[in-house]
Amino acid sequence: AKSAVRSEYYIKIGLVLLGTSVLFGEIMKAGFFGIAQSVVVVFSVWYFTFWLASRMKLDKEMGVMLASAVSICGVSAAIATCGAIKGDSRKLSFVVSLVLVVAVPMMYLMPWLAGLLLPTVLSNPETVQEVAGAWMGGTIDTTGAVVASGALLGETAEQTAIIVKSSQNVLLGIAAFVISLYWSYKGQNKRQRPSVRVIWERFPKFVVGFVAVSLLFSLFFAGSEAAPARTSAKMFSNTLFSIAFVCIGLETRFRDIFSKENRRTFWAFMTAQMFNIVVTLIVAYLLFGVLKPYLN
Repeated sequence: AKSAVRSEYYIKIGLVLLGTSVLFGEIMKAGFFGIAQSVVVVFSVWYFTFWLASRMKLDKEMGVMLASAVSICGVSAAIATCGAIKGDSRKLSFVVSLVLVVAVPMMYLMPWLAGLLLPTVLSNPETVQEVAGAWMGGTIDTTGAVVASGALLGETAEQTAIIVKSSQNVLLGIAAFVISLYWSYKGQNKRQRPSVRVIWERFPKFVVGFVAVSLLFSLFFAGSEAAPARTSAKMFSNTLFSIAFVCIGLETRFRDIFSKENRRTFWAFMTAQMFNIVVTLIVAYLLFGVLKPYLN
């Protein structure tokens, strides 16, 4: 079965198809606060994780992949970053395994924590769900886990979580471009002049597909008549993600994750994830719990 274990390939196709459900019009209409949260959290968490990895003496390649995985959107961001820097596939596999191993308990713990903590500071149940959804959408690193965790709290929490996660998915293309530019000029190996050709060679092409499909459906297939096409594409996307995660499971060895040589990487990821959880909670509370009710 080894020749069929192509996790990265299945995820890339799944992400291109996922573009059919990321409609820019809907995000802009319903998700101003989600976009604002995504921008603030992605930049602050990315910088902190990269700085932390450097302080823990991890190489730049691993630091960039960790930073993207924790701050943007987990597996897809790690793969896009690996493509942009032409990174080591073994390091990518390790980062992806970490993301998935941590995402599973978070999918159940986050709704429980939100239900425990937020009602003590917020009196409106609708606002509680919005803050909880924004918190989970910004911290849980796989789209499927975000949807499932939001659904555990209610419809409002699920919708808010999806808007925030979609906003972070949109930032994936921008992040891939910036990382391509950065790595072309200040990469780990010899420096290259960041020409258009060099950036294009490093830029992960599946991100172009994701953005193109998203724009196509946003401009021409955003109406209800195109809903069956979007539903079918989402079904194929979910199927490919499921196959990819099975393949990742076949490649993952828990002994390697907790081995002595990977211990610093593991603790760097866990520390960055805790920072992400705290910062996102604060930003979600200020935007969805304070500012949005005040403006309404």
